[in-house]
Amino acid sequence: MRPPTIRDVAERAGVSKSLVSLVLRGSGPVRPEKREAVLRAVRELGYRPNAAARSLSEQRTRTVGVLLDDLRNPWFVDLLDGLNPPLHAAGLRMLLADARLNRRIGHDLAEPFLDLGADGLVVVGTVPDAGGLGALARRMPVVVAGAREAQPPGVDVVAGDDEQGARLATEHLLGLGHRRIAHLAGHGAVGVLRRRGFEAAMRAHGAEPLVEPGDLTEEGGYRGTVRLLSRPEPPSALFAVNDMAAVGALSAAGELGLRVPHDLSVAGYDNTSVSRLRHLWLTTVDTSPHEVGRRAARCLLDRFARPEREGRVHLAVPTLEVRGTTGPPAAGLTG
Repeated sequence: MRPPTIRDVAERAGVSKSLVSLVLRGSGPVRPEKREAVLRAVRELGYRPNAAARSLSEQRTRTVGVLLDDLRNPWFVDLLDGLNPPLHAAGLRMLLADARLNRRIGHDLAEPFLDLGADGLVVVGTVPDAGGLGALARRMPVVVAGAREAQPPGVDVVAGDDEQGARLATEHLLGLGHRRIAHLAGHGAVGVLRRRGFEAAMRAHGAEPLVEPGDLTEEGGYRGTVRLLSRPEPPSALFAVNDMAAVGALSAAGELGLRVPHDLSVAGYDNTSVSRLRHLWLTTVDTSPHEVGRRAARCLLDRFARPEREGRVHLAVPTLEVRGTTGPPAAGLTG
């Protein structure tokens, strides 16, 4: 038996083929009863649109490239969970690529999306080449989500306010009575902003900031914490650049026989699903990754409609989630 066609849907719904096309594309004014008749006919007939034919007729593939800086980062998973629904509602599908893998094998990061004719691109995480991204933005709509590198012309940036979030975490530890507070730092613009927020809060309270260089990984957090806790005067509290580094800090503290938060307070950043695991229950900064993803999708859809619009920066307001890994310092450790 032949598969149903758009003509079959139109006949079953009692409408024209062009109106069926409008309903399936989600565009144009269609009366609610007509839309429901078409959708009912689609369900009853089991009709599936021919995506390839539609792409040829519309000169669009109705796909959006998503370039992820690190597939292992749980914060990016939450961001994708916010990004996908608005795109799906607009009839768009995501194509994912791993930026770390492409860099390792020497591939142009955007080449696969250009080859596939993607309608737009969302770059999630650290921007690899701002100049190249600006050139790409002249060929397709581009939005950056979750990164704070220099903004190329014509590119929207959606992220959290990293400097403010770092101040929130640091002021929380200071408010508990800690003064010897160390920051497990990270790289990239996000790392710089979070370090800046930490240092500003410490100096505003007359405390000397201690920074341990590192990265955004659990292993980096572990090694940095071992170095910090081996100092003659170890810190009584740690503020990590992200939740993964904070998990590494918790592991190091446990191996060294320290109790969290009695002997050492630990705060992370990003409020990922890892931080909410009951046996960790990590104090952390919530950067609203779901909201960042949703806003990024809206920016991309707006740029489809107005490609000439200047790029803008949208910052989500961070909040602090206080859980079980932070508390007052033990007696004698406030100096």
